[in-house]
Amino acid sequence: MLPTQRQSRGRTRRRRSHHALKAKTFALDPLSGMPKQHHRACKESGYVRAGLRVSVPKLKIGLTGG
Repeated sequence: MLPTQRQSRGRTRRRRSHHALKAKTFALDPLSGMPKQHHRACKESGYVRAGLRVSVPKLKIGLTGG
């Protein structure tokens, strides 16, 4: 079954205005000084947040630094 009326271009574009991708934000890791994404472990030092460091040898996370 088809819609009774087609949607206008303006209405379609207004709906799609929220579909744009956002740029990733980075913060500097205090231990290694390397940029890392928020809520992610730093690849160099394994730092996640204050008091939490992760070490995953298989993924080579947190093997060097701080």
